[in-house]
Amino acid sequence: MSITLNHALRTLALAAAVTTLAACGSSGAGTAKPLAKTFGSANHPEWSNYTFTIGDNGGDGSEGLAALTGVFDNAPYKVKFARFTFGPPLVQAAASGDLDLGSVGDVPPITGAAKEYGFSIVGVSRYLDPTQAVENILVPKGSSIHSAQDLRGKKIAVPQGSSAHGLVLNALASAGLTPADVQLDFLDPAAGATAFASGKVDAWAIWNPQSALAIKQGARALVKGLPPLDQTSNYYVAPNRDLADPSRRAALTDVFQRLAAEFSWGAKHPDQLAQVIAREDGIPLADAKAVLAEYEFHVTPAQQSDIDAEQQLGDAFLEAGQIDKSVNVAQITQNILPAGYDSANTVGS
Repeated sequence: MSITLNHALRTLALAAAVTTLAACGSSGAGTAKPLAKTFGSANHPEWSNYTFTIGDNGGDGSEGLAALTGVFDNAPYKVKFARFTFGPPLVQAAASGDLDLGSVGDVPPITGAAKEYGFSIVGVSRYLDPTQAVENILVPKGSSIHSAQDLRGKKIAVPQGSSAHGLVLNALASAGLTPADVQLDFLDPAAGATAFASGKVDAWAIWNPQSALAIKQGARALVKGLPPLDQTSNYYVAPNRDLADPSRRAALTDVFQRLAAEFSWGAKHPDQLAQVIAREDGIPLADAKAVLAEYEFHVTPAQQSDIDAEQQLGDAFLEAGQIDKSVNVAQITQNILPAGYDSANTVGS
């Protein structure tokens, strides 16, 4: 568990770190960046006054890929990257306007909307491999727990309000259990890693790459984060402040398309993507290659099926007493990408 723990601690330490890329960044003499000329500079002089902050949820390679591909080098605005340890703080930052675009799991938009935060879902990222679990409920090697029913009376570490929290809730329900039948230990990813490694909890609900790395080191996936228990997609959120301003909204759409293009490029260049992930997440290159599927996805607008899945999850959270008010997911969804858009088919892929 040492690598997983180190990763989580590095993520926590970098939570407040923010790096700025200039709108006209230079690639250096003789260095050709593959996406530097993919997008035009756009004839919007007012965009030169904008700076957009892009948030990543635990290290998705976005900052490293931006530098490697040059996708923002000719953008008529500036971008910054901010690291968050998990989804709820990212959603709160989006609502407050401290963040302009960021990706989270399926639960943070629900818990954020229940608190009436001022944000909207603006798009979805999906794994290229639809059988890839976003997260898992893990048990240690040699554990006597072999089914969700065996979790009765057990202590489960999980970040509160995260997508992993949703997986736990659905897994318990599938076994005829409720949160009252187990001990939910609400720990952030770093604290959860420590508790799991030291045997202070019986199970740990966590997403990738922490989950994949823990499994690589001997942990067992008790419950996989796959349908019908879990979604295999993440949700991009943005502040309503940006969306209400036509100029900023248009510029944010440009930001989103560039970001999506760099991810599609990374999925088609696994060697370079692995190097980026190893540097950004502070893990060995061999481990980055082993969990590379966790970073290979494409971006689309939110579909009705996504809204329906979120609504079902929101209703389940309300019924289980995990939120205090109902959430209307359709009302917090504002797609900003063109209809039919799929980053896997863009020129940047």
